[in-house]
Amino acid sequence: MTEGSFDAAELRRMANAIRALSMDAVEKAKSGHPGMPMGMADVAAVLFSKHLKFDAAAPAWADRDRFVLSAGHGSMLIYALGYLLGYDGMSLEEIKNFRQLGSKTAGHPEYGHAPAVETTTGPLGQGLGNAVGMAIAEAHLNARFGDALADHRTYVIAGDGCLMEGISQEAISLAGHLKLRKLIVLWDDNNISIDGPLSLSDSTNQLDRFAASGWETIGVDGHDPDAVDAALMKARSSDRPTLIACRTTIGYGAPTKAGKAAAHGAPLGADEISGAREALGWLHPPFETPEDILSAWRKLGARGGAARLSWEARLAEDPNCAAFRSALAGDYASTLNAAMRDYKKALAEAPQKVATRKASEMALEVVNDVIAETVGGSADLTGSNNTKTKNIAPLTAENYAGRYVYYGIREHGMAAAMNGMALHGGVVPYGGTFLVFTDYCRPSIRLAALMGLRVVYVMTHDSIGLGEDGPTHQPVEHLAALRAIPNLNVFRPCDAVETAECWAAALTNLATPSVIALTRQGLEPVRLTHTDENLSARGAYIVADAESYDATIIATGSEVELAIAAKATLADQGVSVRVVSAPCFELFAMQPEKYKNELLGEGPRVGVEAAVRQGWDQVLRAHDAFVGMNGFGASAPAKALYEHFGITTDAIVGAVKSQVG
Repeated sequence: MTEGSFDAAELRRMANAIRALSMDAVEKAKSGHPGMPMGMADVAAVLFSKHLKFDAAAPAWADRDRFVLSAGHGSMLIYALGYLLGYDGMSLEEIKNFRQLGSKTAGHPEYGHAPAVETTTGPLGQGLGNAVGMAIAEAHLNARFGDALADHRTYVIAGDGCLMEGISQEAISLAGHLKLRKLIVLWDDNNISIDGPLSLSDSTNQLDRFAASGWETIGVDGHDPDAVDAALMKARSSDRPTLIACRTTIGYGAPTKAGKAAAHGAPLGADEISGAREALGWLHPPFETPEDILSAWRKLGARGGAARLSWEARLAEDPNCAAFRSALAGDYASTLNAAMRDYKKALAEAPQKVATRKASEMALEVVNDVIAETVGGSADLTGSNNTKTKNIAPLTAENYAGRYVYYGIREHGMAAAMNGMALHGGVVPYGGTFLVFTDYCRPSIRLAALMGLRVVYVMTHDSIGLGEDGPTHQPVEHLAALRAIPNLNVFRPCDAVETAECWAAALTNLATPSVIALTRQGLEPVRLTHTDENLSARGAYIVADAESYDATIIATGSEVELAIAAKATLADQGVSVRVVSAPCFELFAMQPEKYKNELLGEGPRVGVEAAVRQGWDQVLRAHDAFVGMNGFGASAPAKALYEHFGITTDAIVGAVKSQVG
C-alpha cells in the first residue's frame, strides 16, 4: 500500500476489508444485514480516506466532521470502520460479538455504546433528520465563533428506505431552505428493498425531488472511487446541501445474491461467502485483515491527529475559548438556578393569572438571557406555543447566528433535528407544537430518551381546556403515552412558578429529554409564597396542607386549582384534605420511599387530571378514585367542556367523600 494517497486498486482492497468483516460478522451472529455494507464499502473507503476530518484517538473532537449512518441496519459498515481505523474500544472481539448481549456492536448503531457512532439509527430517516440538526448546530457555532473553532461538515449515508420515509421530506426541505451547504448525503442507490426490486413500491426521481427542495444533486457509479471522489469534491464547494446518488450493487461480490433482496437482511451462508471471497480476491480466513491493509486503515485513523492538535492550540489562544468550552460543557445549573430563584421571588410578590404557555414564554425570557446556547423554534405555531422571546433573532440562511428556527409544519423533522443539535453539542435545543402532535414527534422523542439527550419539547394546548378546536386537537391519551417512554420527563405545571421550576429542572438534567405540557387557558396562581428550593424538581409536593387530613388529592397542571377549590368546599363540610401538586411523575418516582410514603399518606387518594387514568399507578392504588377523561373530547368552550366531562370542583368533592365515607 502507498503512503498517504491511494489509487483505485488500493481503495478497492481497503473496501474489501469492510466487506469481509461485514459478511463474516453477520454470518457468525446468524443475523444481520450484509448487503448495504458490501454495497457501500467503496463509497465509505473514499469518504474516510480522502474527505472526512476526524481523529480516531479523539472521537469527541468538537471540530470533527460528523458521519451519520442513517441506514442503520447496515451497522457493520461503521463497526468495521471503527475497528479498521483503530478507534479505542472497537476491537476484533467486538466485531466477532456482533449482535450479542453486552457487546458494543448492537444490531443497529447505538449512541454512547460504540465509538464513531454519532447517533442511534435504525428507524429509517431518523439519521437524516439528525444530520440536518447537526448541520444547523455547526452553522450556528460557526457564525458565533468563526472558522477557527467551528468549521466542519456532516456526511450521511442514507438508503432507499430513508428517502421513502415521510421524515425525509421534512428534513431535506428544511435543509434546502436553510441552505445548509456543509451537509452532504450519500444515497445508496441500489434499487432494492426488502420486498424485492424498488419498482414494486416506488418510482420517485430522487434527484429531481432533492433539487426541488434546493439541493445540489450528483449521480455517480458508487463502485468507481474516482467518480465518488470527484462528486465529494464538488459537493464540498457547493453553496447548497448536496445529494450524491451512488448507484451500487447490494451485496457487492456475492456470486448469486448480489443485486438481490436476498442480500439485504440475512447471513449470506457459507457457500455464498466462499464465492464472494473468490470474486473479490479476498483469500483470507474469516475476520483476518492483511497487515498492509490494516496498517493503511490505522494510518488513516491517526492522520487527523495533527489537525486536531492544531485546532486545540487555536482554541487555547482564541479570545472565545472560555465561551466555547462552556457551550460544549452545557452545564448551567448554578447560574440558571440563581436567576430562576430571583424570578420566582418576583412572581410571588406579584402573582399573575396566566396560561402556562404564556408563563413558559415568561420563564424563557429568563432562560434565554442566562443561557446563550439555547436555540428555540416551533412547528409553525410560534404565536400559540409562545416559544420566541424578545431577546432572540431568527436563525436563517442569511443569519445562522440567530437562535430561533421557524421549522414550518414539520413536527417530526423538528424533533429529529433537535436531537441532532443536542448530539452535536454547543447548543441547547427546544421546540414547540401542540401536545396532540407529539404523535407526529414520537419516534424522535423516543430516540432522544434512548440516547439520553437534553432536548425540551414545549407542548401547548394540553387538554380539553383548549376548547373549540375539538377532539382532533384535544390530547387525552398523550400524557399517558409519553409517560410510558423510559427516561423521558413529562412536566405539567400548574402556574407561573411551577412553569419556571419545570424549565429549570428540564435544563439542568443533562441526560434526559423533557416534555413541558402547557395550557391554552389562564390559570390562577397557586404558589403564593416564595421558596428558594425548586419544589417541582421533587416531582410532587404538598401545595395545600392540613394538620390532620382524611384524604389526599393529587392533581397536575390546570386541575390543581380545582383541587384547591375542592379542599375549601370539603373543609366547610367537615372533611380535611391535603392537596399534592404532581408536575412530574418521573422525578417523583426517583424520590426516597420515605418521602413518597409521607407525601401520599396511607388514607384515601383522589387523582385529578384532564386526561385518561393510565399511568397514574405510582400514585394511585386500584381502589383510589380518579377524576378525568374516559374518552375523546368535544368542540365547545373550555368551561362547558370541563362541566360536560365532569372535571369540576363538585366532582372532586364527590370523589373524596365517596372514598372517605
